[in-house]
Amino acid sequence: MSTERTLLNPLQPQSAAPHRPDQRMARKFRFNDVDMDLFFMSAMSLGPAGGLDIGQTEYIASQIVDGDADSWVAAFAAYGERQNDQADAWAARGWNRAAGEARLKAFASFRSAWQFAEAGGPLFCNLYARHRASFAQAMSELRLPATFFDIAFDGHALPGLFLRNADPLAPVVLVIGGADTCREDLFLSLGRGIWDRGYSVAMVDLPGQGITPMQGMGWSTEPERAISAVVDALVERFDATPGRIALLGLSFGGYFVTRAAQYEKRLATVIASTPFPRPIELLESSIRAQVDSASRGFVPSTAALRSRLMMGWKAGVASGEEMLERWRNAAADPSQVTVPFLSVIGAGDSPVFNGQALRWHEALGSVRKDCVVLDAATGADSHCQVNARVRLVQEACGWMDEVFAA
Repeated sequence: MSTERTLLNPLQPQSAAPHRPDQRMARKFRFNDVDMDLFFMSAMSLGPAGGLDIGQTEYIASQIVDGDADSWVAAFAAYGERQNDQADAWAARGWNRAAGEARLKAFASFRSAWQFAEAGGPLFCNLYARHRASFAQAMSELRLPATFFDIAFDGHALPGLFLRNADPLAPVVLVIGGADTCREDLFLSLGRGIWDRGYSVAMVDLPGQGITPMQGMGWSTEPERAISAVVDALVERFDATPGRIALLGLSFGGYFVTRAAQYEKRLATVIASTPFPRPIELLESSIRAQVDSASRGFVPSTAALRSRLMMGWKAGVASGEEMLERWRNAAADPSQVTVPFLSVIGAGDSPVFNGQALRWHEALGSVRKDCVVLDAATGADSHCQVNARVRLVQEACGWMDEVFAA
């Protein structure tokens, strides 16, 4: 049973952790460490689409020291090896579907493992390579219509994944993640569910997402440029029809898609969980809270420290000051958006996210718009519905069904 979150540093139990403006869940599910608890729930909630099952994530969690990044990495990495061994054994017996299912769980394990590895370091790169290999093999063993592709952008390559629906007239949904996602985990969080409901689905890593920081790419304040390049590729290489393309953004992707909604004219609808038109508001309050907590002697867990370093690496900045300077004037303008727009809010998410989402919805220039607020009773009240992924798939697909039927 979940309980009200106790904000304690397990490595310094005598020191209460400060309020975090970027906290993304209102309740504790397993760990006192808020970063670890979020990504534990993220791992657990991927089970319905083929990720780790509840018993598996609970077993892995039993091997982890609350707040200790290295124990997290080791536990998930070991389970990934275990699942790959199981997949190999089943494949040798001709149990191809079971092998593919275990392989997908191996991917989910390796993907969770690198979350708290040192950003861009040798272990991170090894785990990321294992995650990619396991995922690609799972797609083959499960005989899913997955096409891997790259999109040339600013001298680099944006990694993409396309799931083609059997219906050649199916609309295409482009799913864009946030600060903590990659194209492969988007398959489990949303892509598979949307594809199963009658859509073709593209999942692409924009600059600063997935492995792109290894190419020197960081988050862009003008993400509409990269999204337009992706739409070009969908039209030219996958026969997507302008006006039959939906765009869905998660978390920091809520900023990326609000910008695209303002500038990209080939979209039929845009969905965000949640709209995030002015990131500087959260970045400033988060960095201020970190400085304040340090001044009061609070020592963050290794999981929290690794999360901060991962964010800086993905953003392409060396300090909090550089982050704030780069994002000071980044914003999307709702009055310039006319495309049908669905805003999805988890009531237990950060007040910063939710306040921006409500103001965005009210100020939208779109004639057709809706705002869905999911409370605790839905089980989907956390950031990006990380505690109940299927609910976001249901809300998004119901909305898109209506838009494309019009």
